[in-house]
Amino acid sequence: MADLSHYRNIGIFAHVDAGKTTTTERILKLTGKIHKTGEVHDGESTTDFMEQEAERGITIQSAATTCFWKDHRMNIIDTPGHVDFTVEVYRSLKVLDGGIGVFCGSGGVEPQSETNWRYANESEVSRIIFVNKLDRMGADFYRVVGQVKKVLGANPLVMTLPIGIEDDFKGVVDVLEKKAYIWDDSGLPENYEVTDVPADMVDKVNEYHEMLVETAVEQDDDLMMAYMDGEEPSIEDLKRCIREGTRKLDFFPTFCGSAFKNKGVQNVLDAVVDYLPSPTEVDPQDLTDPETGEPTGDKAIVSADEPLRALAFKIMDDRFGALTFVRIYSGKLKKGDTILNSATGKTERIGRMVEMHANDRTELSSAQAGDIIAIVGMKNVQTGHTLCDPNHECTLEPMIFPDPVISIAVEPKDKGSTEKMGIAIGKMVAEDPSFQVETDEDSGETILKGMGELHLDIKVDILKRTYGVELNVGKPQVAYRETITMPVEDSYTHKKQSGGSGQFGKIDYRIKPGEVNSGFKFESTVVGGNVPKEFFPAIEKGFKSMMQEGPLAGFPMLDVEIELFDGSYHAVDSSAIAFEIAAKGAYRQSMPKAGPQLLEPIMKVDVFTPEDHVGDVIGDLNRRRGMIKDQEAGATGVRIKADVPLAEMFGYIGHLRTMTSGRGQFSMEFSHYAACPQNVAEQVIEETKAKRAEK
Repeated sequence: MADLSHYRNIGIFAHVDAGKTTTTERILKLTGKIHKTGEVHDGESTTDFMEQEAERGITIQSAATTCFWKDHRMNIIDTPGHVDFTVEVYRSLKVLDGGIGVFCGSGGVEPQSETNWRYANESEVSRIIFVNKLDRMGADFYRVVGQVKKVLGANPLVMTLPIGIEDDFKGVVDVLEKKAYIWDDSGLPENYEVTDVPADMVDKVNEYHEMLVETAVEQDDDLMMAYMDGEEPSIEDLKRCIREGTRKLDFFPTFCGSAFKNKGVQNVLDAVVDYLPSPTEVDPQDLTDPETGEPTGDKAIVSADEPLRALAFKIMDDRFGALTFVRIYSGKLKKGDTILNSATGKTERIGRMVEMHANDRTELSSAQAGDIIAIVGMKNVQTGHTLCDPNHECTLEPMIFPDPVISIAVEPKDKGSTEKMGIAIGKMVAEDPSFQVETDEDSGETILKGMGELHLDIKVDILKRTYGVELNVGKPQVAYRETITMPVEDSYTHKKQSGGSGQFGKIDYRIKPGEVNSGFKFESTVVGGNVPKEFFPAIEKGFKSMMQEGPLAGFPMLDVEIELFDGSYHAVDSSAIAFEIAAKGAYRQSMPKAGPQLLEPIMKVDVFTPEDHVGDVIGDLNRRRGMIKDQEAGATGVRIKADVPLAEMFGYIGHLRTMTSGRGQFSMEFSHYAACPQNVAEQVIEETKAKRAEK
């Protein structure tokens, strides 16, 4: 079996345009996996193989590839940076042991880097930092290091310093070994020489070397005592300490360079081998109870000798059929094995297993703990399902995905494509858990829901090109919600007598607004058996089933508490169904009295604009009912942070480009729900009712 200490499962993640995909290309070229580097701006990079990715120059889905460096096997996942596709980053981080966070030398720590960094913290993934694009105008390595401390609250451990900046960027100094790596102008990664530190940098390198040693020796008390007595630790000891601190997330080794110009990428690869953990060094995944989702206290120990435990983290449909990407945590997997999917309770036989290189594949006959592979043709597996040995059933910690905030209504241009569209959308929903589809019962329209305009735009494009389904697309719709603002105490009786046994159920209840984000809560304080206990679940079910339709405009209700405090029953005529109907009637009777209120999704918006347009941008955000939270001047412009209702943000990118002569950028993500102003609420309710009346 392979030696797991030579495995590295890593992901590359960053903000849009910080250079993740270019960095991946350079790594593949350096490790001999590809012979010609493809450029993102020519639409030729290896990991961006979808037509939509090549055209737009962005990464949409994470792509996996495997390569070797210094006898170490690296499974690399290149993830998207765009906020609409964060689910890809989140699920990739879930199965990785380490990551490379790429930051743009001039843009610094951008909003999407913050989100991805937060995800990585939650998943407790060790990372190294690569400050890229130091050959760009306005690049400043030291400013970015400062932002990592201030904005991310992280502790960067500077391992290399840049020699020269912008057009004069020549190479890097290795702070640990005090050596300079200088590349010539040929642009080839292997054409560099190792020399002494340039004279004008000696003091700076010494200062950073001292900081590096002081931080590293904190990981080992004996070394620290010796260092305080004036003993210099050896390079081996320091590397061991840095590795330990990186694994414990005490600090993040920080490197610099320019992936596009092929400078500094080798140092990053060496760091992956030297400092990022192997699968056996990461804290093992928790096993959870399938009923409650709570950890059972057992762990999935990474070892080939344990029973099989693997997590399906991504499903992809391509010309060879459905591919299920799987991270094997423990045990071995061979062709022909029968495995159990603990989420469905069904067993499946493993037909073909492949190792992926973007969209090429190599057949495998077996795989083991630590591997990331793809299995061809699995039937009922979805993202987040656990695959395990049928004799040792277990469930790995599942994944949680964000709810969509925007929806559009679509219909096929020709009626004959309806079935074709249904099959295609079914495949797409399996691939992307943040993309949801439902059919509007009143109008029969198909509603697509997603994380943002770009997300849905690309889904419609995929339907058209990959599946040949042309769609008519309606206006984007906002996912409004409703809640209540006043407590109400009320009583409701359901009686029905029509020969034979009747129906009877009386309930006395209080309805009150719940805590923010608490959802629906039901409790019973009935004493003396006025309503028998066995009817409580039916009453709760009755109320809960009605929460999907609020009293104002039929949007789902949020944050409501219901307390059942009294009632009465009839020995013969009362039944669970009678009490469930009573609860539904009670909901219709009392909700309109509880001060119902319309809520709208508020987005966290981050706008970057050149200085001379700041006034226009802020004025425009205010007109969109935005609350300006923060302004921060950078080297090349100003970043404005604001909370703005989603309803006001449609088509914003066009306006922003017009205002800033094409130089502005923005990103947004869902923040929270807040009450709609009265005039807006009235308009939304009227429009929604008018639509229903039409149907």
